[in-house]
Amino acid sequence: MSNTRNSNRREMMTQTPVPQLILRMSVPTIISMLVTAIYNTADTFFVGKISTQATAAVGIVFTVMALVQAIGFFCGHGSGNYLSRMLGAGKHKEADEMASTGFALAIIIGIIIAVIGNLFVKDLSYLIGATSTTLEDTQNYMRIILLGAPFMIGQFVINNQLRFQGSAMYAMVGLMCGAVMNMGLDPLLIFVFHLGVRGAALATIAGQITSFFVLYIGSKRGENIRLRLSNVHINGHYLYEIINGGAPSLFRQGMAAISTLLLNRAAGSLGGDAAIAGMSITTRVMMMLMSALIGFGQGYQPVCSFNYGAGFYKRVKEGYFFCVKYATIFLTIIGVICFAFAPQVIGSFRDDADVIAVGAVALRYQSATLPLGGALVISNMMLQSIGKGVKASITSSARNGIFFIPLILILPAVLGIRGVEMTQACADVLSLAITIPLAASELKKFK
Repeated sequence: MSNTRNSNRREMMTQTPVPQLILRMSVPTIISMLVTAIYNTADTFFVGKISTQATAAVGIVFTVMALVQAIGFFCGHGSGNYLSRMLGAGKHKEADEMASTGFALAIIIGIIIAVIGNLFVKDLSYLIGATSTTLEDTQNYMRIILLGAPFMIGQFVINNQLRFQGSAMYAMVGLMCGAVMNMGLDPLLIFVFHLGVRGAALATIAGQITSFFVLYIGSKRGENIRLRLSNVHINGHYLYEIINGGAPSLFRQGMAAISTLLLNRAAGSLGGDAAIAGMSITTRVMMMLMSALIGFGQGYQPVCSFNYGAGFYKRVKEGYFFCVKYATIFLTIIGVICFAFAPQVIGSFRDDADVIAVGAVALRYQSATLPLGGALVISNMMLQSIGKGVKASITSSARNGIFFIPLILILPAVLGIRGVEMTQACADVLSLAITIPLAASELKKFK
């Protein structure tokens, strides 16, 4: 039965026409990412009805959430990339062991974060940009979020492993269950039980715990690899493969967290809580828009890694250009709409003239460069999926790190708050200059 299942998976991944296969794999992942982005944004939306300070606090803690998610994607993409290539090469024992090892490593790291983070929550709050007016809300929100770290990291690992096995539907259902839980509890806990930012945090971790268990149950169904304690082997070989395959995700998400920290500090020093809130809302809106692109790219990733492992390089290349083309068209349309209605978008989160003044300008700058995201994200995912860890780490670090960090230190000092608003757009343009050559260097080899 196992051989039959593996044969069916291989036939689907290597013989289905590439555009059809990518669309089949990406529809569930696009839905998953959109739902995840919506429920990540739900806290900002509902907390925005409380106060500008509460909105700023949630934006400040997003730095920590991004770091936790970065570790989840690190373990999930690292183990998922490897097990997909092993399945493509017919090495099922290695795939089974990697799945369990990646999951166990994630849970261990999550527990460590939960304990240490809560022990130093006040110092951590100041470090990530809390002010005297936002400190209490920041601590209240972050304490609860940190307790959910093992579940947050664990759900990202199972979700990504399911995707890389070709089980995008199970992955989608798991995330959607958590999203529904979060969005349902947010208004109930915040407004009915009057728990404020604590209610938003409780709703978030309740959603993550729900996703964790639904995804775990999903991993035990169908052709999916079973997670077993006996298959856990935290040794040099598997750690290397997790690092090689997951480092780009860690750099991408980790740099995003550092960038958010620097962004909040720059915005706060120049425009106070209103500027932090405006930039926080812009970040969440752009995250929601980019989530559809990331979901599309995640539909390509298992196709890319499986066919690369099987030696079908033409299919890898065909999928790359298919994704870049249609992602660019989609992002151009979305970018025009967001540019035109930027004040209304920001105002729907927080009806504060000072918040809208900062957020609308920042959203328009980022909307102008949004079409570049297709080439940036798909190139990075292609490099990561074929095991080119160094090149993938460079491309994943460019947008939120290599270029963003120097720019957020320089532009606000020269241009004031306008420099804060335009930093991400400038970083996007510069990132394209190094991403395309690195992707092209590998695409030339696919003959």
